[in-house]
Amino acid sequence: MTARPQETKGAQVPYTIAAVVQGGRLGYEALLLAASLRATNPGFAGRLCLMEPQPGPKWTADPRLTDPALRERLQELGAEILPFESRVFGSAYPHGNKIEGLAALPDGPFLFLDTDTLVTGNLATLEIDFARPSASMRREGTWPVIELYGPGYAATWKALYDRFGLDFAASLDLGQPEEYWQRHLYFNAGWFFHESAHRFGARFLSYAREIRDNRPPELVCQEIYPWLDQIALPLVVQSFGGGRPGPGLAGLDGDVTCHYRTLPLLYAREGDRAVEVLEQVAAEKENRRLLRDWPQAKQMIYQNKGRKARALFDREDLPHREQAIRNTLKRAGLWLR
Repeated sequence: MTARPQETKGAQVPYTIAAVVQGGRLGYEALLLAASLRATNPGFAGRLCLMEPQPGPKWTADPRLTDPALRERLQELGAEILPFESRVFGSAYPHGNKIEGLAALPDGPFLFLDTDTLVTGNLATLEIDFARPSASMRREGTWPVIELYGPGYAATWKALYDRFGLDFAASLDLGQPEEYWQRHLYFNAGWFFHESAHRFGARFLSYAREIRDNRPPELVCQEIYPWLDQIALPLVVQSFGGGRPGPGLAGLDGDVTCHYRTLPLLYAREGDRAVEVLEQVAAEKENRRLLRDWPQAKQMIYQNKGRKARALFDREDLPHREQAIRNTLKRAGLWLR
């Protein structure tokens, strides 16, 4: 099968798709992202910008994409690789790349995608209001972790909203019970957008740094790593007048993009369209010769272990928690990082 190119319907405001690129796994994931964008949206009018951290005192090793052939292929696919300096996070918190790297983007509307994302459908079908930011709701209740005698969900989140002078009450989903995690604005940072990469990035960095360095008393017993980006993100979104995504954004984490996390998880739980796009772009000669150097792709795609992983699960009746899927894959010897 081949990935079906999508026709652009109507005028579309050009915007930047942003992701992080580094040496190792993220370089290969960036290749799949760029190739899937080109295959499914050949008429995309915006830019694909890959934010690349540069070596410096915040890094214990060179974080750059050092494979010249992989760098050249990304550029052939239309990706622009934009360097940035890590001034706050670096090796201690690589998730911070998606925060600090926003300053390297051209200022204007942007859609950030985690690098482990495939574009599987027509981006023009998304109803993105860049003036009202939002982010991914494909998440589990990973933070905060409520202690028996500690503050609850409401007290913990309210302390953060108060710290930044935000309207806590406006963030609540009153259709959810009190002291249930989904009552509170909590995102996966796998995608988010806004009309200004620079303003959003500056505030994201300011909030994340404040939470790291000067957390409210209600957070003293909370572990903030690796969740810091997801703790700060809803605060930033709410500060710009945004909130939960509406139905016009259902294609993100739906028919238009697939945040797969790892290739074993993609084969285990994602729809047929995601597998179709993955295998079609991975079969292209220029991509295959590079992807075979990545053990995860070599085994899952080219040695057909992905199909074995797929046969273990009924995608109409998947376990509710990702950990259960991982455990099944591990028992079958099909879990690869």
